Amino acid sequence: MGGLSIWHWLIVGILVLLLFGKGRFSDMMGDVAKGIKSFKKGMSEDEETPPSPAPRQIEGQRAPDVPPAATPAPTAETDRR
Repeated sequence: MGGLSIWHWLIVGILVLLLFGKGRFSDMMGDVAKGIKSFKKGMSEDEETPPSPAPRQIEGQRAPDVPPAATPAPTAETDRR
């Protein structure tokens, strides 16, 4: 008897009604329905927003290319190291 029969569900339902009461239970279900509606509304609003414009390129002056400096000729001091 691992499954739940109709009697188990009936007892659980009665306990829920006793704990929360008829008014509080219906209020909770109404709040859940409002939450679902606002979620769906928010999702549909997100789809309708236009995409943001592409970022602009900043125009500026580019530094001139400098050729690499020539390496100094080896000296007697650098050879000793």
